[in-house]
Amino acid sequence: MSGPKRIAVLLGGTSAEREVSLESGRQCTEALHEAGYDAYEVDVTANIDALLDALEPRPHAVFNALHGRFGEDGNIQGLLNLLELPYTHSGVLASALAMDKAAARTIFETQGMGIARGMRATREELLAGDVMPRPYVVKPNSEGSSVGVQIIEDGPNGPDPYALETDTLLVEEFIPGRELTVAVMGAPGEDPRALAVTELRPTKGFYDYEAKYTDGVTEHLVPAPVSEGIYDKAMAWAARAHKALYCRGVTRADFRYDDDRDALVILEVNTQPGMTRLSLVPEQATHCGIAFPELVSWMVETAQCD
Repeated sequence: MSGPKRIAVLLGGTSAEREVSLESGRQCTEALHEAGYDAYEVDVTANIDALLDALEPRPHAVFNALHGRFGEDGNIQGLLNLLELPYTHSGVLASALAMDKAAARTIFETQGMGIARGMRATREELLAGDVMPRPYVVKPNSEGSSVGVQIIEDGPNGPDPYALETDTLLVEEFIPGRELTVAVMGAPGEDPRALAVTELRPTKGFYDYEAKYTDGVTEHLVPAPVSEGIYDKAMAWAARAHKALYCRGVTRADFRYDDDRDALVILEVNTQPGMTRLSLVPEQATHCGIAFPELVSWMVETAQCD
């Protein structure tokens, strides 16, 4: 008689989001245990030999709880494809496209979705002076969880050179108004399902890394108190973006909504959204009647290679 499926949960990683990944992975492991799986944790470092050793004997599937570079940009996905190990979340192409914010913006625009006016810029160009009228937002082109995001407002301030740790940056006009987000579940070969719209209201500043992962700093309003038309549009765009980027499993699309102009813009799609107690995907799933163990179980059962 065979026992429960053996699931390797990849967590940690080498990106700026390592601590969040550790917490996501631990809570997903606990939920997988509740769902009846034989789940075990693999703390991923730069030591690839250690990772390969931890994947022997071969698990039935890999739950990818990594965030940021290497875990979210197609690299770990490519390795798992070579090993022919089914894994959760998106594959190589979707991960790489979504992580490259400028590339993803182009795809969103071709799909008829609103985007903020923006451009690529180098670190040197930004430090030399404004590349577009203020206020504008500066963000690394290939990072997640609002790592390194700066809002440049009117006044004598400018980009912080010590925060610009990459040479490839995306500069976008600042869109005032509300921060909205939509989680999507989409098994391979099926139409993706948008779960709900959440409005995020930070108690101070904007929805940055601290606001995302510090308890009590941001209020989550689900369902978001917006008009039915904007609610439905955000849901439709999130599902469309998931499909256009060739994503699978769980994703989360982030938006800004300007009440004064009644304008919705899509900012990005996260292919490895957070799975902590404060995370938005489990919260929206619960709102839809999907318990956390049920959610992670669905993710494992729909895992695959490219």
